[in-house]
Amino acid sequence: MEKTMKQTIDFYKVIQERRSVRYYDPEWKIPRQEIKDMLAEAVLAPSSNNLQPWRFLVIDDQELKEKLLPIARNQQQVVDASAIIAVLGDMESYKEAGRIFQKSVDAGFMTEEVKNAFVSNITKSYSNRDSEVIKDIALIDAGLVSMQFMLVAKARGYDTVPMGGYDKLKFKEAFGIPERYLPIMLIAIGKASEPGHPTTRLSVDEVTFWNGLPEMD
Repeated sequence: MEKTMKQTIDFYKVIQERRSVRYYDPEWKIPRQEIKDMLAEAVLAPSSNNLQPWRFLVIDDQELKEKLLPIARNQQQVVDASAIIAVLGDMESYKEAGRIFQKSVDAGFMTEEVKNAFVSNITKSYSNRDSEVIKDIALIDAGLVSMQFMLVAKARGYDTVPMGGYDKLKFKEAFGIPERYLPIMLIAIGKASEPGHPTTRLSVDEVTFWNGLPEMD
């Protein structure tokens, strides 16, 4: 049974009411086109050098969700949510620079000359970078796109929960993930059957410093 949520919520309501939800209606199936629409809005997030190193493996087949369940430490939302979005980091995203910046040329945002200079500089820079530096960039950019996806989902009336608690090596083996891609997180998305637990946060004054950090005891 596929259902489409056309509901939209005020932005401030979205950020105030988003919760990590772990209980989902297993009968609620989100149409693939709507998942694609949400991802299209999510990928408007910023990324280093606009290289967009995020990649998404959408798992909406029930048998595959059952296969993922033990890998994800038997978290029930894996099988009950409409889909699981596996967010991957492309460790070789710089190789796509030519294709990415050609789109900017085609859109009239830059000249061919500027594109060629960008691609040359990025290729030289990234090809000589330590893999840990590239990994750090992928982690930051994937975090940005993941948060944006979860906010987009909430604005459409869906709920999500990010999951880092899964066996990444077994996940790569089970789903045939090439070495090029770094598993970063899983995001369950669906219609909540129970609301997420309300939580508290440290106050802004407790986490914010102005123009320098205080000396630690």
